[in-house]
Order: sequence, then structure tokens, then C-alpha cells
Amino acid sequence: MIQKGSILNVIDNSGANKVCCIQVFSGYRKRYGFIGDTIVVTIKSLKSKRRESSKIKKGDVLKALVVRTKIVKKNYNFQEICFFENAVVLLSRQNKILGTRVFGGLPEILRYGKYLRVVSLSSGILN
Repeated sequence: MIQKGSILNVIDNSGANKVCCIQVFSGYRKRYGFIGDTIVVTIKSLKSKRRESSKIKKGDVLKALVVRTKIVKKNYNFQEICFFENAVVLLSRQNKILGTRVFGGLPEILRYGKYLRVVSLSSGILN
């Protein structure tokens, strides 16, 4: 369950380490974001190795796709999905993925959305 002010980890190699949620998209007065939702984030910290060479800077406002949440969410076939962290993948303004790699596995529910490119870049799919 992601809401305004939530601090999230970034699991791609775009250069960001932590981001903060500003707004949750996809709905009128939608308060919480779950796996597969698009949110607006601001960059809070960068990875130390990629500071000089990254395209993004601290304070930039970008879109992001929620790929992991701590809260238990029931799947369409009544499977429960939860992770140990809240994590996102950064997107450009045209909804293209910024990084070239996604670290860790992603839930299977992302396979049926419009972000199939994110699933193909990840290291695995979790049921």
C-alpha cells in the first residue's frame, strides 16, 4: 500500500536509490497504490557509484511503476502476494523504462499489464 510520502527502493540501474511518492495515478481520488500502479515520485538519494554518470539528479520528478509492496494483496486467482520491501522501477514521461536491468524477481501479475518490457528485463517471475 503506497501513499503520499512513502519512501520506496529503486530496483533498476537508473542510478537512484530511494524515492518518495508524491501522487498515485490511475483513478479519481485514489489514495493507495498497489502492484502494477503508476505513481509520481521525487528522487531522494542516489547510488554512490553512479552519482557523476547518471542522467537523473536528486530532486527530479519522475513517474514510477510499483513492482513490490509489503502489504498482502490477493491476486486474481486468490493467491496472496507480499514482499519484504516497497520497490519501484523508474519510468520516463513517455512511460519508457529508464534503466536497462531490473534486479530481483517480479510478480506474475505484471505480465498481464502494459509494462511487459519491465518483466522481460527482470531476472525472474514469482508466482
